[in-house]
Amino acid sequence: MSSTFERIRAAAPALSVGMATADLSRLGDEIGRLEQAEVPLVHFDVMDGRFAPALTFGPPLVAAVRTRLLKDVHLMIEEPLATVGEYVAAGADVVTIHVESTRHPHRVLQALGAMKNTNDPARGIVRGIALNPGTPLEVIEPLLADCELVLLLAVNPGWGGQRFIPSTAERAHRVRHMIASTERDVLLCVDGGVKRDNIGEIAALGADLVVTGSAVFDGKDAVANARALQDAVRRATA
Repeated sequence: MSSTFERIRAAAPALSVGMATADLSRLGDEIGRLEQAEVPLVHFDVMDGRFAPALTFGPPLVAAVRTRLLKDVHLMIEEPLATVGEYVAAGADVVTIHVESTRHPHRVLQALGAMKNTNDPARGIVRGIALNPGTPLEVIEPLLADCELVLLLAVNPGWGGQRFIPSTAERAHRVRHMIASTERDVLLCVDGGVKRDNIGEIAALGADLVVTGSAVFDGKDAVANARALQDAVRRATA
């Protein structure tokens, strides 16, 4: 396994904090708060206005972030093969694609496997596959040999503020069994609808990574929020 993967495995269960709700006009300050709170990953929700209805940001913003945190890039874009290399060049440590976004997800994973981490070629890139809430889990079975992370969306992609879809709990349980059957060490990530009052329950589903943004960047104390959420994750899995 790559050293990037090992860093995440050592930190798990952990937060990956989304930047979509951060104050991007004060990007350096916001990243500094995450570093102060000692979260391991910063999460970029990349949307193209096609696969997901919203339009967010692209490689320039990912590249603009100067941090010791791992850059976790979640691509909610059509046909990612054409641009995935740009996100790697921008410093992505984790790149997750949606199985619904391309006819050839395996080809994208193969391409990622041949790319070098721009931050440090020796530490590798973690390849992720993501599923929308309505996508049958069986589609990931032929891809598990070529990825290191499975991301379950607990909301429909595109907008913040949605509620966590309860059926995600059973889906997480099933994915854990699918991963175990491969005898490979693959990370499980849950993303969407994560709040302070439910993050412990979500972590208890067996998630290695829990993605949240609005629960951290709520206009109050982002450092205290991130620390409290991380503590809740650890207590739930202690």
